[in-house]
Amino acid sequence: MSYSPLLVHLIDALRCMPGVGQKSAQRIAFHLLERDREGATNMSVALAEAVKGIGHCSRCRMFSEHDLCTICAATGRDDTQLCIVESPADVMAIEDATGFRGRYFVLMGHLSPLDGIGPEELGLEVLDERLRERAVTEVIIATNPTVEGDATAHYLADVAARHGVQASRIAHGVPLGGELEYVDGGTLSHAFYGRRTVDSEPL
Repeated sequence: MSYSPLLVHLIDALRCMPGVGQKSAQRIAFHLLERDREGATNMSVALAEAVKGIGHCSRCRMFSEHDLCTICAATGRDDTQLCIVESPADVMAIEDATGFRGRYFVLMGHLSPLDGIGPEELGLEVLDERLRERAVTEVIIATNPTVEGDATAHYLADVAARHGVQASRIAHGVPLGGELEYVDGGTLSHAFYGRRTVDSEPL
């Protein structure tokens, strides 16, 4: 059976979300059209406003509607500790699970040469500038425990060493191959405070 062009377009659009395949997209589309058209309208308006109005913090690259995100703009946080994560979801996970009161830097990904993701795509020139300010004394590397996350962590440790900054990485507690946003709060908190120093050589 062939669907109307508008329905096909909606189903194809829903497939852009992670973990949503053809069947799931079809189920979501049918639900919205059959049972929750008001919710669909609200979602479309919110999504359009978010895409138009949300950019990146100029200091940490977190999602933000302003030049500085709420964390970078907040006073009373520890400027000597900088936690580097792969995604905004990781910032939220650490904020919810730990008492960390330092600052963040969001890579928006990890090093992956095969995918064309290098230091420039991760905004590491912005990180260089922050470390050059000499306020940061410890870089806490909280990349995911994957092959790409490990490679990114070692690269970041080398960048920190070049600026004379101590680098540590969250260690035990987070399962190998896992992603921070899916780790329970207790496990993440234990791993965060059990971080260890990363061995590196100056560049």
